[in-house]
Amino acid sequence: MSERSAEASASTELDVFLSGPLFLDIVFSGLPTAPRPGTEVWASGMGSLPGGIANLAVATSRLGLSTGLATGFGDDVYGRWCWDILADEAIDLSHSARFESQHTSVTVSMAYDGDRAMVTHGHDLPLSYDELITEPPDARAVIIDLDDERARERWWRQAGANGAKIFADVGWDPSETWDAGRLDALEDCYAFLPNAGEAMAYTRADSPRAAARALAERVPLVVVTMGDDGAVAIDSGSGEECHVPALSVEAIDPTGAGDVFLAAFARGTLAEWPLEQRLRFASLCSGLAVQEFGGSLAAPGIGDLHDWWQQLDAAHGEGDPDATALREHYRFLPDVLPARPGRVTRRADATFALESDL
Repeated sequence: MSERSAEASASTELDVFLSGPLFLDIVFSGLPTAPRPGTEVWASGMGSLPGGIANLAVATSRLGLSTGLATGFGDDVYGRWCWDILADEAIDLSHSARFESQHTSVTVSMAYDGDRAMVTHGHDLPLSYDELITEPPDARAVIIDLDDERARERWWRQAGANGAKIFADVGWDPSETWDAGRLDALEDCYAFLPNAGEAMAYTRADSPRAAARALAERVPLVVVTMGDDGAVAIDSGSGEECHVPALSVEAIDPTGAGDVFLAAFARGTLAEWPLEQRLRFASLCSGLAVQEFGGSLAAPGIGDLHDWWQQLDAAHGEGDPDATALREHYRFLPDVLPARPGRVTRRADATFALESDL
């Protein structure tokens, strides 16, 4: 049995509609080494927060996009807490449901050596996302993971037929066969944003740029993310190619950085910014995210972006040559950010704040 949200669906068109599994993420950051049997490792940072599809939903909402989410919540205390957090982030949960006698899936993420390892326990939803969503709401964009069964779902294709731009990504192939047939769904997509490893594996290309060019033959817009080497994008309609470097930051936790990049790129695309500006904005947002603990609650909001620009502008005024160069690349930022955001969102502490949260 499931319980639908009592909230009424938004009467206006959403900017972004999402679906996917929800997890409670428990994130340990700053581990000196990987944990080993028979030993104890202390972490310098820790957070508890909604994860999975919540990473993407929070990122899009904090960047000013009206966001709807279809997911399933357990009826345990973790599920209720995640529901309240996402509702407080102004995410429309009218297509989500609480499922009786189902506990919330949990992922423990351990960040060390610039990467992370994860352990997860959970259960699949008792119904498909097509059954959960039935009719997708009007939306300007949909972001979908093309892994396995998700690629065969009907709802996102219907949303695309209704006018939504479909932004797609794809995860690691556990079989490591990298069958290019898994990308056949790209014919129904507007943009594809894999990472370099995925893009090169699926295309058998020897470089991220070559992989992007091969993928551009299948989808109108391709972005291949390359970690510390930035990202490369190709607009197959105009023929434009663009590469931007990653923002140079001290990364604390990479959890959710890819989701933040995707959310920021979608925001710039919906606003019809030039391709380079979209890439730089996405690089900035993901760079800000990795400087905080946790995934979803590390996503930057409009307030964080204003703060960053003011700090950069101040450093430029003090004659910092690095700040001056960076400021030139981001001189578009004050013009595209809301001057006085109605909802000044900033990153939150990623943990249970009160005993009553549990």
